Amino acid sequence: MAGSSAPWIGSAYLFLQSTCKTIVLPSLYESSQKKPSVFKALKLALADSTGSVNGVDMLKVHCSHPHLIVQLKFCKQENCRRFLQSYREGALQESLQNHLQLSLAMTTVPLEMELKAGNEHLDNMLKDEDRCLECIYREKPDRLRDEEITELEECLKSLFVHQSISNNMAVNDCASLNSPSLPYPSQGSSLSPQVTFIFQGQQFANRTLTPDDHQKFAKLVSKKWKQVGRSLQKSCRALRDPVIDNLALEYDREGLYEQAYQLLLRFIQSEGKKATIARLIAALEENSLISLAEELLGLHSTEDCS
Repeated sequence: MAGSSAPWIGSAYLFLQSTCKTIVLPSLYESSQKKPSVFKALKLALADSTGSVNGVDMLKVHCSHPHLIVQLKFCKQENCRRFLQSYREGALQESLQNHLQLSLAMTTVPLEMELKAGNEHLDNMLKDEDRCLECIYREKPDRLRDEEITELEECLKSLFVHQSISNNMAVNDCASLNSPSLPYPSQGSSLSPQVTFIFQGQQFANRTLTPDDHQKFAKLVSKKWKQVGRSLQKSCRALRDPVIDNLALEYDREGLYEQAYQLLLRFIQSEGKKATIARLIAALEENSLISLAEELLGLHSTEDCS
């Protein structure tokens, strides 16, 4: 493929389209207000796919209704391989849907994706990873990074730096509080995957789930614990079928509280620091459990949440 001394560089185009008629990605990206949010979701999802914020580079984002087309550049074969695996397994699609949902404060953003390199439709050959790599390697980038992409990158970096400073100040202020016991991760050890999120038009600081969150969820979610579990399983392999049905059978005698408690326990143990309040709130929103979401965020006190 590539010579031993030559760097491995390739290019591909990622075509994105929402399957929801009311969500038009090119229009959102063309909006000066929404563009940073869409870009942030793209950047974070691509970072998730390669395991590194620099694993794949966006050169330009084209608006071609109804598609949003992202020109990608890969500088290492192993990064491209990880990207292809994430794309093939559907992890990239799930990640981008989740990031768009949070960034745009929408209930759900269903997506269709297509991957092309030159004239080759890579979706038709995803099982042949080496062939996909060869097609991407043959397509060298025909441009440098667009100036607009550079500007959006700088804005995003500035936002993260600002939020990091604010988060560290909050952690220092709360240093005297008792640390949550295992299996809950230490909240001060690193930043949450997404620093803030939007709920009901308000911005909230993201954080890892606490024992108090866990108990409130188990107490108030009632019969809808399985539906919430189905929403969480989209981005959590530990909850993939048949785990949820097995929990229902295993803890049937203990009742709804224990079933819901064990569900969230699996999520927390599997995801660690990524088991955040933003992900749980998104799952609650998806199942119309707004009162429970408000309770977890301290917006009001609720005795019952149906």
